[in-house]
Amino acid sequence: MDVVVLEESAGAPVLNSGVKVSEVVSLAKGEKLVGLVPLNEVLALATANGVIKRVNPEYPLNQAEWDVIKLKPKDTVVAAAACASDDNALTLVTQDAKLLTFDAAKVRPQGRGGGGIAGIKLGAQDAVIALGVTAPGTTAEVVTVTDGKDGLASVKVTPLAEYPQKGRATGGVRAHRFLTGESKLALAWVGVGPAKAGTQGGVARSLPTEYGSRDGSGVTLTQTIGTVGPNYAALTAQSAVSPDGEKLF
Repeated sequence: MDVVVLEESAGAPVLNSGVKVSEVVSLAKGEKLVGLVPLNEVLALATANGVIKRVNPEYPLNQAEWDVIKLKPKDTVVAAAACASDDNALTLVTQDAKLLTFDAAKVRPQGRGGGGIAGIKLGAQDAVIALGVTAPGTTAEVVTVTDGKDGLASVKVTPLAEYPQKGRATGGVRAHRFLTGESKLALAWVGVGPAKAGTQGGVARSLPTEYGSRDGSGVTLTQTIGTVGPNYAALTAQSAVSPDGEKLF
């Protein structure tokens, strides 16, 4: 994974104005953005294969980009977020709708060359799709959106507090029960609520107003959800996520 440095003035419109990241960051073929993060704090990284890493903010001052994790073959970074405090909780969500949350203190920060440690135990063909970093006392939520056949999909919003913490490198618990025609999650997000949703083009979409049970099914969608992000009134510096990493709001 490469880190690309932006000037503060260049990065601000991405968070505040819904600008496509492709307008401010040049991505090579096969690359995608997984998050916008500060460089003066410890960062948390999650990979598709279930690796978790916290990175010490020790970066070269004479370079515009550099590596921050040593990846195994065919593994990729899927999420990045600031995680300076050991009191934070780290939450991983997989496409098979497994969720694991554990204390950040269980992941000791490493240097840029480190490869991270096991975060969640994955089943065959499963992969991590989301990472959440939440502070104690915040109203954290979990949003899960399925990828169903023939356009059928469902969405569920659940308090993170409903999910028990388990040991790092375990299998986690079920976060979404699939309905007929649903086989995996297309999108997941964990952060300070109430969560906001929209399309890839920036059109607002409604999320359920009532919480679902932690292992229950979702509410059938009538309109596509392409992005989910935080409540900026409560948290003003956390990025939204999308299935392809292209849009932030």
